[in-house]
Amino acid sequence: MALSPTAAQRRVIAAADPVTGRLRGPESQLAALVKRGLAFRHPRPPHDHFLTPAGHRIREAPDAPDAAAAPVSPASPAPDAGGVFAARVGGEEAVPGDAGPARLREVRSAWQGLLELRRMTHPDGSTDRPCGWERTHLVRAAALALEAAGHRPAGPGGDDGYRVRATPQPEAVAVYEPDGTALRGCAATLERAGWQVGEHTEPRTRARYLLASPRKV
Repeated sequence: MALSPTAAQRRVIAAADPVTGRLRGPESQLAALVKRGLAFRHPRPPHDHFLTPAGHRIREAPDAPDAAAAPVSPASPAPDAGGVFAARVGGEEAVPGDAGPARLREVRSAWQGLLELRRMTHPDGSTDRPCGWERTHLVRAAALALEAAGHRPAGPGGDDGYRVRATPQPEAVAVYEPDGTALRGCAATLERAGWQVGEHTEPRTRARYLLASPRKV
């Protein structure tokens, strides 16, 4: 079990990259975080330090509890990342400039950072399948893959667009998109991003949706 960090270590954790979890700080603090199970030192040069899943949970402690155990619901969006970058899961309130060039750069940078995290944390250096961070942030990871590929998230009024939601199933998210062609496009994007995807029908509403899980190999 990870030990609680000191105030100084919490400051280092809070300053970590919000997507990759890359840490910067005094070597003594980084070593202490490794000892507490909140960070790890990458074995390949330049031997940077990254947050472990436990470290990410501490960084995001102000957020609402993980929704992974909640029932599937296309109406309730997941919380954002407490003020840092978060991919659009669909259903959020519109933000001024959300579709502008600054947002596009932000999304592109986050996706490239995630690919770098895959490269650095997979033993074989591959980027074709999700990494540990994605497996502990399923909704945000799937939403980032969709937004980075240019898919449009749904607005708060229930208009067309994707909605990514947690499910009761371990390591699985549901993706809703009322347009059948767009839904199949979301499936193709997630498959290219290293997710296993199947199309299903809601028994009650007959709505089509995707069930997606990170591919392991």
